[in-house]
Amino acid sequence: MANNASRPGRTLIVFALVVVAMYGGLALNGVWAPKLGLDLQGGTRITLSASTSTGEAITPEKLEEAATIIDSRVNGQGVAESEVATQGGDTIIVEIPGQNRKDLVDTVQQTAQLRFRLVGAAAPVAPPAEPAPSPSPSESTGGGGGNGGNGGGGNGGGQDDTVAPDETAGPVEESSPAGRALSRGLASLSGTNDGAGSNDGAGSNDGAGSNDGGGNSAGGGAGDGTGDATGGGAGDGAQAPPAPEPAPVPDGDSSLEELLAWIRSPDAESLQQFQQATCDEELPDNPNKPLIACDEAGQVKYLLTPAVIEGTQLSDASSGIPPNDVQYVVNLDFDGTATDTFADVTRALVGTDDRFAIVLDGEVLSAPGVTSAIVDGNAQISGDFNQASAQSLANSLKYGALPLEFEDSVVSEEGPTLAQDQLSAGLLAGGIGLALVLIYCMVYYRGLGIVVVASLAVAAALTYAAVIFLSETAGFTLTLPGIAGLIVAVGITADSFIVYFERIRDEMRDGKSVRVAVEAGWVRARATCVAADAVSLLAAVVLYIFAIGVVKGFAFALGISTLIDLVVFFLFTKPMTTWLARFRFFSTGHKMSGFSAEQAGIERIGARPVHGVGAR
Repeated sequence: MANNASRPGRTLIVFALVVVAMYGGLALNGVWAPKLGLDLQGGTRITLSASTSTGEAITPEKLEEAATIIDSRVNGQGVAESEVATQGGDTIIVEIPGQNRKDLVDTVQQTAQLRFRLVGAAAPVAPPAEPAPSPSPSESTGGGGGNGGNGGGGNGGGQDDTVAPDETAGPVEESSPAGRALSRGLASLSGTNDGAGSNDGAGSNDGAGSNDGGGNSAGGGAGDGTGDATGGGAGDGAQAPPAPEPAPVPDGDSSLEELLAWIRSPDAESLQQFQQATCDEELPDNPNKPLIACDEAGQVKYLLTPAVIEGTQLSDASSGIPPNDVQYVVNLDFDGTATDTFADVTRALVGTDDRFAIVLDGEVLSAPGVTSAIVDGNAQISGDFNQASAQSLANSLKYGALPLEFEDSVVSEEGPTLAQDQLSAGLLAGGIGLALVLIYCMVYYRGLGIVVVASLAVAAALTYAAVIFLSETAGFTLTLPGIAGLIVAVGITADSFIVYFERIRDEMRDGKSVRVAVEAGWVRARATCVAADAVSLLAAVVLYIFAIGVVKGFAFALGISTLIDLVVFFLFTKPMTTWLARFRFFSTGHKMSGFSAEQAGIERIGARPVHGVGAR
């Protein structure tokens, strides 16, 4: 403390350089005005109409829950002061400060149902097939090749001209969300010939040809590449290993082993639906049933198991750039149950071609493979994210999925909710209050009033810079309640000056000189001022945590102003008072200095009180 007392000029110079650097940063950014709230500037109004994909009733409870989640999303930093309200039985109104905020429509109405599912099949979405020319009667499209008679051995070496999907489309590109070729389940449904067809001795392969018991078939139908004779003889076609028995359709209660068995050998009905599915249709995303979904580009479709992990099992979601990377990702943290489930799933997929898919609102974000078990409960969603889109998705996942879907959103621009005369009246009242404080301090403390005026000016400069900085980095918008919070802090700052100056006068009454009293009074005053500011800061924190809407803005502004008051009090007010006490005008107790014997209630500076005279 002695070191600070002996070098107040150095402290003031360093503090001044910090303030100049702050404004230099603002100059480089080119922004000199804070963002204003709905009441001062107006903003964007988004009207959302609710619906449910399952046809369930839209209840007031679900609408209120959705409004609460949307409010958390648009006020992700807690200080944007957007307003969210329900209207009627199926409408939510969202008002966001600032013009042309159509970019937030997706963030507002995104359902954000996140689910992890296992991949049973994946295939590119094929373009519509052109009709094939009809085969001539002399050609067997199925290649039945049955030479068997009624009692004889038909050859089972039929040749099928149907091309397997993996022969036409090839493997899925690694850059796609699939990153894999066709699954075994899909390949087993293709028309490849396994040499184990059936021929009922008529020499025709699912065709309409005839066999006279010994002649060649001339079937014209599309064959399945089979030729196993049943006329009593043994077919000599090549026999493939038997395919695994199709697993039953899983549901939400299926074990991991049952899900793994299904993705390795899906049932025929699910595979048929998968082959017929296109990305033009949107299927209900029921977590307890298998799902057919497509990637974001609509180029790859997937057959997926029921959900193994849901978004409700997330404990946190955030965005950022991983080390040694340049792309933004969304980081997911699972709760305890989901962590164990994810560890079991990844252990089961290690060393296999099987994959899991990350599905958001029925759309596959990615379908990665697993190279090692993930046991820490952390996962990442990567993709073509920028900072805004990654943060938007993280906020949507962090604050939960909407219980309703929203469509037919209407976006419009709204004017300020406060008239100009109301705003002018509020600012005028604040200006009058500030002027009264300054006049009182100049009259009562005289020369020390210079410290008050300078400290308030510095505090105002720091507050303005902080508001602009927070507007750009944290989305803070300045509303009339926020301005009220800043004005209230002026009184807190003035209290600090009064406490300090009165402590100095107390020390002078004890017979200390001005310079000694300044340092001794500081020791006694700083604890009182810190305690008072701590109470104000605690009140601001409590208000911020438990309040909603514009009250949050008031609490935030009050908290910022209180912190700035502490900085100014320690780094400017005290060093400046110490520096002024070195001048003869103040140290000798001139009647206009604020340190005069008359104002301190003593006969002369440095005189000890006698019989309690001058003491309190």
